[in-house]
Amino acid sequence: MPNKSLRILIADAQHFNRLRIERLFNQLGYFRVAPVQSLDELLPLVEYGCEPLDLVLINGAMASEGLDLLNFFTENPQVHQAFIFNVQQASLPPVAGNVQLSQAALPDLTSITQLMSAIEHRLPFVGTVISVR
Repeated sequence: MPNKSLRILIADAQHFNRLRIERLFNQLGYFRVAPVQSLDELLPLVEYGCEPLDLVLINGAMASEGLDLLNFFTENPQVHQAFIFNVQQASLPPVAGNVQLSQAALPDLTSITQLMSAIEHRLPFVGTVISVR
């Protein structure tokens, strides 16, 4: 049974992508999902939020806006877990601390199910990354 109190943030510049990912979370019973379209919207929510976010899913293409996403989420106490998808740098490890990386253009239902299972049970990520082609 999903923990309905988990706070989830989705960051992607494309409205369709945000909507699709949010619907996947809704299918799994998670409804405290906030979509944002830019780092300008994401940063204040992370930095000035009253409570830490349980999960941030972000399109790796947003790193082109000048922020090192991996270091930002690894060192940020306001984010318990981060999932960076659409990562173009194959040399990066699939898991770095509380951050999981994926080359998939968008996360699918299977990867979100695994992600949420780990978060629900507060388990560390295992090195498995599901790719959608």
